[in-house]
Amino acid sequence: MSLAFIVSHTSGTARRATMQLPYGVVETPIFMPVGTAGTVKAVPQNVLEDVGTQILLGNTYHLYLRPGHERIRRLGGLHQFMSWPHPILTDSGGFQVFSLNQLRQVTADGVRFRSHLDGSSHFFSPEHSIEVQIALGADIIMVFDECTEYPASRERARESLELTMKWAYRSREYFQVHAQEVPWFSAYGGQTQNLFGIVQGGMYSDLRRESAERLVELDLPGYAIGGLSVGEPRQHTREIIESTLPLLPADRPRYVMGVGYPEEIVEYAALGVDMMDCVIPTRAARHGLLFTSEGRMNIKNLRYAEDQNPPDLACRCMVCRRYTRAYLRHLAMAQEPLGGALNSVHNLSVYLDTMQSVRDAISLGTLPELLVRIRERAGSCLIDRK
Repeated sequence: MSLAFIVSHTSGTARRATMQLPYGVVETPIFMPVGTAGTVKAVPQNVLEDVGTQILLGNTYHLYLRPGHERIRRLGGLHQFMSWPHPILTDSGGFQVFSLNQLRQVTADGVRFRSHLDGSSHFFSPEHSIEVQIALGADIIMVFDECTEYPASRERARESLELTMKWAYRSREYFQVHAQEVPWFSAYGGQTQNLFGIVQGGMYSDLRRESAERLVELDLPGYAIGGLSVGEPRQHTREIIESTLPLLPADRPRYVMGVGYPEEIVEYAALGVDMMDCVIPTRAARHGLLFTSEGRMNIKNLRYAEDQNPPDLACRCMVCRRYTRAYLRHLAMAQEPLGGALNSVHNLSVYLDTMQSVRDAISLGTLPELLVRIRERAGSCLIDRK
């Protein structure tokens, strides 16, 4: 294990910590922008650095299909390939295979699926998922899991849990044998990648407990809560997170996968979540949806056609310092790619600045006050639909 996790401050169940990884130090609680295919869509790496990105998430499924993990290995790994000399986390590919729905067949051995690109047939076993992630060379990699759909019967959730647990053991066994096969990590004192487990169990708290307890026995350097944001009500998401977190080791990073909106990630950090990721800030940006201190803004609305204000009067990101709502609306209506790029930079800045505010509040002992302000703002802000 080459991960050092050191808690420096606490506030209730929240904690501020540093996570030492082979490619750098990450301050938590942290939000990780999603770089699906080796890129955060429309945002260059230098801009990601400028807005405070500490760690990126890469997608094993997409990188496996294109350009291919062996090609990335030959080119020096994902860090070098995408010119990102900072920490990276790769998912297992399980969620993407899950989302293929009719294009996949699940067995005890793994998942056979058809590529969404050309229909070609592929097979992911736990061993192959780890093999691909070792080739990509991310600082943190994930066990191969099956993401349980919503809604799912208890019987179905139990079946999925058992499959995920068997795959977790197989993932760890393969990783233990092959963990040293990342040659460029030798420059970092012989450190290796870090394998995280994933808690599943659907919306059943007792199955989540069982999954967490069995995963902890594997003594992994970190643990994730998966199978959320798959269509369940937001209250269910919170309930699962809140009941599962105490079951995970306090001296290891705790990661909730695929969440959420700005006000939600503050709540989850307050519960004790250390790491989060989501495509929402960039996906919403490409559709003209901006997150602001006054609520969610649809920049395409006619009311902004001659509005000379910045997108958010309270924001100091590079977009709000330079561009107007009128200009961003023009870009959106003209379908200019720059519009989506600028919107993405703003939304990512909001997410990353929000997490910095949470970290500062934990250190200063002012997290309760921050939560009150966030909740009041969330309660008073309406989505701009007109």
